[in-house]
Amino acid sequence: MRPDVAALALPGGVRARLAAGFDVPDLVVDDFGRPEARKALSRADVLISGWGCPLVDAGVLADAPRLRAVMHAAGSVKQVLAPEVWERGITVSSAAPANAGPVADYTVAAIHLAAKRAFRTAGEYRAGRPRDLTVSPATGFLDRTVGVVGASKIGRLVLARLAGAGVRLLVHDPYLAAAEAAALGGELVALDALLTASDIVTLHAPLLPGTRHLIDARALALLRDGAILINTARGGLVDTEALAAHCADGRIDAVLDVTDPEPLPPGHVLLGLPNVLVTPHIAGAMGTEVRLLGEFAVAEAERFVAGERLLGEVRAQDLPRIA
Repeated sequence: MRPDVAALALPGGVRARLAAGFDVPDLVVDDFGRPEARKALSRADVLISGWGCPLVDAGVLADAPRLRAVMHAAGSVKQVLAPEVWERGITVSSAAPANAGPVADYTVAAIHLAAKRAFRTAGEYRAGRPRDLTVSPATGFLDRTVGVVGASKIGRLVLARLAGAGVRLLVHDPYLAAAEAAALGGELVALDALLTASDIVTLHAPLLPGTRHLIDARALALLRDGAILINTARGGLVDTEALAAHCADGRIDAVLDVTDPEPLPPGHVLLGLPNVLVTPHIAGAMGTEVRLLGEFAVAEAERFVAGERLLGEVRAQDLPRIA
């Protein structure tokens, strides 16, 4: 990983915990071609990776004959680990479960703020046009219908945080059974039904060939006037230009932590709309929260050598349906 990432993910106490159970070289690399990196790889049983890790491919594995496990102190492993990692039988773990908490918290906060039309009214306030929407039926969180698209780790946490909070919860996920949805506090429905019935729609599906532009012009047209779309998952789930058209006329609001493309080009219409908040992919672990990812990776390494079940294991068969 990058050295600045390591400083946050593996600070003193976490590094000391790692050193208590492992022989840890005093080395953080973001280039496997360096002589000291190749020497460390030749002795490595476990590799802890994170943001800024170069691709671990057949060439890297050739320098790591003892490697048995990769603990990724971040979310998706798809851009970091080549198929040869699984082909060689190396165990892989991702800290996605640890990153899910901050994303879920951010999403729920965005739902509450958007339900109060905080972003739209803040823009009007800055422009010298303050509005009192205290008694407007267009505002407020209570009694709303919230649609959760994707019962991923994050989607499930969002459902858990909203269950019993005074809203109706709908959920769409092709891999979810109705009974499981009910156990999560939601009602399993088809995507079109969710879009039609929801006041707030929050996206938590992986970006796969079959989910690209899942929310396209047709899907957006199903949203009721005044609906709010929240995307903290992947920008490619939404047809950006179709969304811009629906937001530009004020029909719907949006909170976008991810976009397609990412970042949006300067001057893009979505960046200037008062009913749209665009942030630069900040929902996940940031700053002091990055330690959560390192702690998870270290705990997974401990579980691995103890022969215990890993909490974030990523198997080859999981790859086609995860982010």
